[in-house]
Amino acid sequence: MGESSSRKWIDSKELLYKSAISRATLNNYIKLGIIPRPVVKRAVQSQKGTKKIGYFPETVLDTISEIKKLKGKGKPMEVIAREVGVPAEEPVYDGPDRRSPVAPPAPVEISEGGLRLTLDEITTPAYLLNYQFEIEWINEGAERSIFGKPIRSIRDVEFRNVFRLFLSWEFSHFVKNWEDFLSYHMAFYKVKMERGQLGQLYTGMSGRETEYLEGAYDRAKEMPSEKIYRHRVDIEGDAGSREEYFVYTTFFREGMFFLYVRAGRAQERIAEFLSNRETVVRDLLQQRLPTLVSFSVLVADLQNSVRICAELPPEEYFELINSMWRILEESFRRFNGIYGKRIGDGVVYYFLKKQDPDYLMNSINCALSIRARMEDFSNEWKVRKRWLNDLFLNIGINEGQEYFSTTTPSSTNIEFTALGDTINYASRLSNLARFGTILTTKNVINHLAEEDRRVVRYGIRKTSEQREFFVENVFSRVDDLLKGNDTWRQRFSDIATLPVTEITERRAVAPK
Repeated sequence: MGESSSRKWIDSKELLYKSAISRATLNNYIKLGIIPRPVVKRAVQSQKGTKKIGYFPETVLDTISEIKKLKGKGKPMEVIAREVGVPAEEPVYDGPDRRSPVAPPAPVEISEGGLRLTLDEITTPAYLLNYQFEIEWINEGAERSIFGKPIRSIRDVEFRNVFRLFLSWEFSHFVKNWEDFLSYHMAFYKVKMERGQLGQLYTGMSGRETEYLEGAYDRAKEMPSEKIYRHRVDIEGDAGSREEYFVYTTFFREGMFFLYVRAGRAQERIAEFLSNRETVVRDLLQQRLPTLVSFSVLVADLQNSVRICAELPPEEYFELINSMWRILEESFRRFNGIYGKRIGDGVVYYFLKKQDPDYLMNSINCALSIRARMEDFSNEWKVRKRWLNDLFLNIGINEGQEYFSTTTPSSTNIEFTALGDTINYASRLSNLARFGTILTTKNVINHLAEEDRRVVRYGIRKTSEQREFFVENVFSRVDDLLKGNDTWRQRFSDIATLPVTEITERRAVAPK
């Protein structure tokens, strides 16, 4: 593990047993910096039911014993942390104050004994950028040594754009050679993006900033096409300090990962860590920062799914569901939809503003495309089963600004999740819609560009003298739509005052 092979290690289960502390207490000691983070390896066969387990230096037992003595003397934990934990010349990072000295424990090095470095053990500076060059994940080491401020407290993803940060007065004051950092990242931008897109990097960009970035783009070097790129970089602080690093950069489908290692530290296993792509990406996405983003959400739900399930043999029902989503997936891809968590026989897809300014029309066009495909799909099953069932996919669309993140329910499945009323309302509208209709909120229509609003045909169906007719360009509260049906009014009482409308088609030519 980078130290003498004679150093003894103890697994977490044995540590808890011998020290007689709880796992919560152990985690708290790690968080306070009193004891080091564990290294992780696969459990041995004797540890049944456990896939991986953490290991600590055996000297941790002595540290915990000392903690108990100090607690017995009535000393508070913050005092104990200073006396027992990280040495005085390496104080613990205390958060928002960028001048607060930070020196976390040195990263655990890996031995040939099978202990594997994981993302949680990376204490050297590291961060993940998406392809809009916004920080999606960052550790304390990078906040402290590279940016000099708590990036994780910035919830609006646009304000985590790395070029915006590099051009700020704070960064140029904290790192004297800030232009070296900007130039290095611009070289990667040049690989992926065109010069003309610089002005769209983040909102509020000044003409002077645009001009500077265009100059940096023109001067940027060509990057070799390597899976893992290594570059020497120095960090020159405002007090005359100078730290030498090697920065490793690697590309994933989800973004670019930057890992800084001090010159002189063991580096031979870094490439092995980064090449373990599946593990690295899964860990990064699990820990991705919750981000406040603007988006449109589409929720689609199969009507009468319970009855259809009852009528079909199990294998045919699952075939129907799986083939239906497989056919519709092309529409979601075409309109830049991002897969969300599936709800029963329904799905959720997100359309992000930061990925496409036409995100609202994308969600509407996607819904119309899905409805057309469902008509063909329904007819195919009518012929196959010789039944009269129509297969309808009822759709609800809403827009808003919510916190957006990812979850990883299994090692192979990544789901995007947004929390808040925006998604809840879209889901309720999909429940309200019948016979394949597309319901949306007044907010969605109001936020469309004027030219887009003219080509979308929307309105409310009304009934008079037992005759139904369609009134264009109007909205209705949900409660008013359900008058005369007390059962449904009660069912949708939570959205009773929400103004909604039905989208029926996209006109080829906008009316004058």
